Amino acid sequence: MISAQTRQQAVALIEEARAQGARLEPACRALGLTARTYQRWTRGDELQEDQRPFAERPVPANALTTAEEQAILDVCHRPAFANLPPEQIVVRLLDEEDRYLASVSTFYRVLRRHGELAHRGRAKAPKRHAPPTTYQATAPNQVWSWDCTWLPGPVKGSHYYLVMILDIYSRKLVGWEVFLAESALNSRTVIERAVLAEQVIDKPLVLHADNGSPFKGATLLEKLRELNIESSFSRPRVSNDNAFSEALFRTCKYVPNYPVDGFADLDKARHWVQGFVAWYNHEHRHSGIRFVTPAQRHAGHDKVILARRHTLHQAARRANPARWSGKTRNWEPIKVVSLNPEREPVMTPAKKAA
Repeated sequence: MISAQTRQQAVALIEEARAQGARLEPACRALGLTARTYQRWTRGDELQEDQRPFAERPVPANALTTAEEQAILDVCHRPAFANLPPEQIVVRLLDEEDRYLASVSTFYRVLRRHGELAHRGRAKAPKRHAPPTTYQATAPNQVWSWDCTWLPGPVKGSHYYLVMILDIYSRKLVGWEVFLAESALNSRTVIERAVLAEQVIDKPLVLHADNGSPFKGATLLEKLRELNIESSFSRPRVSNDNAFSEALFRTCKYVPNYPVDGFADLDKARHWVQGFVAWYNHEHRHSGIRFVTPAQRHAGHDKVILARRHTLHQAARRANPARWSGKTRNWEPIKVVSLNPEREPVMTPAKKAA
C-alpha cells in the first residue's frame, strides 16, 4: 500500500510536469504509475487515501472459531505430539481417539499463524543421470532395500556400523544388526537372518543396495544366488537410487532420543537400535503408506484401518459440509510401490511442435 504522504508527493510531481507541458501518461509512467491510478487518486476535491485498511472484511462462515483454533494448538503442544508433523498428529487422533479436529492443511495454517513452524530439510540441486533399473512391489517380501550407516562411538572418530534391510512395499524393517566393522561377511549375516525370519527361502526377491563394498563381496553375492535373491545396485555416484534406505536412516538419526553424543559401547548401540526398530515397525505412522505402521501394512491390516478413517472423514464432512471445498482425503491403500520408477520425459514446446 502507498501512504497518503507518498501519494501527495507523486501527485505534486505529476502536476508540476504537466504544468511544464508534459502529457499525463508519460509523466505517470516516469513514477511507475498509470494514468488511471492518478485519476483515481485525484477524484473529488481532496486526495483519496487508500481505503483498504478501512474495509470491512466479513469472517467466512466456515472459519475456525477461537476455541477450535486453540484446540488444535493444545493438541500440537502435547508432549507426545510436540515432535510430530501435522500429518502424524491428524492420523493419530483418528486412530487413537476417534477424533477429527481439522485437515492437515488447516493444522499447518494455524501453526504458521502462531509462528510454530520450522523447516528441517536441506535440499540440493538435481543432477541428470542415466535412468536406473525399476522394480515394483505389489505385496510384502518382493523388493527389499538395504544399506549401512555409521553410529557414533564413545570417542570422536570411533564408529559402529548399522546394517538395515527395509521392505519397500510395507516399509517394515525386516533385518538389522550393529557391528564393530563394515564387511560383506557381516552383511551376509543380516540377510540370512532376515530371510529366515520372513520365511522367504527360495522365493523370488530383489535386494537393492548401493555400490558399497559390504554389499558386493563375492561370498555375499554367491549366498544371494543360493537364496534365489536377485541383486540390484545403485548407479555410480548417484545417492538417491537407494532412496528408501536413505530416508530410513534420516528418520533414524532425527528421532528426538537419538544419542548425538555417541554410544558408550556396542551393547548400548544394539539396545537403542532394537528400540528404534520396534517403534518404527509398530508405532510410526509412515507417510508413504497412508500413515499406517509398517507392521500393519506388512500384515495386510492397513485396508481395514484406512477404510475406517475414510468413514470418519465422511461423517465429519456431513456434520460440517461448509468446511469441505472438495473431496475428503484419499485413504485408498497404496497398491504398487516402485523402486526408482521410470519418469515420463518432460515435453518442451519445441518437442511438442515436432
